[in-house]
Amino acid sequence: MKEIIHFSHANGFPASVYRTIFAELEDQYDVRAIETIGHDPRYPVTRDWQHLTDELLASIDADAAGGDAATPVWLVGHSLGGYLSLLAGLKRPHRVRGVVMLDSPVIGGWRGNLLRVFQWTGFDERLSPAAATKARRTRWGSRDEAWKHFHSKPAFARWDERMLSDYIDHGTSKVDAVGTRELVFDRGTEYRIYRTIPHTIGARVMRGAPVPVGFLAGTRSREMQQVGVDATRRLVGDYFEWIEGSHLFPMEHPIETARAIQRMLSQLGRLELAA
Repeated sequence: MKEIIHFSHANGFPASVYRTIFAELEDQYDVRAIETIGHDPRYPVTRDWQHLTDELLASIDADAAGGDAATPVWLVGHSLGGYLSLLAGLKRPHRVRGVVMLDSPVIGGWRGNLLRVFQWTGFDERLSPAAATKARRTRWGSRDEAWKHFHSKPAFARWDERMLSDYIDHGTSKVDAVGTRELVFDRGTEYRIYRTIPHTIGARVMRGAPVPVGFLAGTRSREMQQVGVDATRRLVGDYFEWIEGSHLFPMEHPIETARAIQRMLSQLGRLELAA
């Protein structure tokens, strides 16, 4: 039986956008995911993402129904998904074998306190994609128009074309007979997620985590530059690897990302056996 990975996507990017990565992992792992985190009214977006963490844990439990619910699973997540994976591991460590975070730097020390102040004053909106999210275009006349729109943007132009194609096909959906397409990920939900990034994670993992944690970071990630690596390295130790690319390196280099995930899971698995 294959080991299970529960993958959690980045804010604004449904899980099916990562299909190229999943295909590389599925020879070895059974990959599962919530398609759009934060869209189930039972799990609203709130401060510290408590309900989003519960949504991930509920998905794990639902997948385990009828099987061996006592068997822990791997959690892998990108950005938002990395934080949720870590939070799930902190809340229910007996359900989690280990966590791999993709460019989800731990916000610790004075940076966590500063984030809290920024969120209170609203200044955080200027430092994240939140402001741009409010004005994000959500509708295109056709698939071809959507492709041209995104491919013309520098950030998307760096994407592997398989990932961009899946973003067009699964990040937007056809809404009428003439082929009009709209974003799948609700713009308001995306905005609220950016405005409620937990500022307490660094304090919660100051003495480590109850499950093994690994980290993959983009060499040109603005998020890594903003937050720094100190708190993350204290948490993960040697289980840290740089991947060429921006914060969206999984979209830019999906095959390399899948192989790095496999390497990291193998390392964390050996750590688990040695414990």
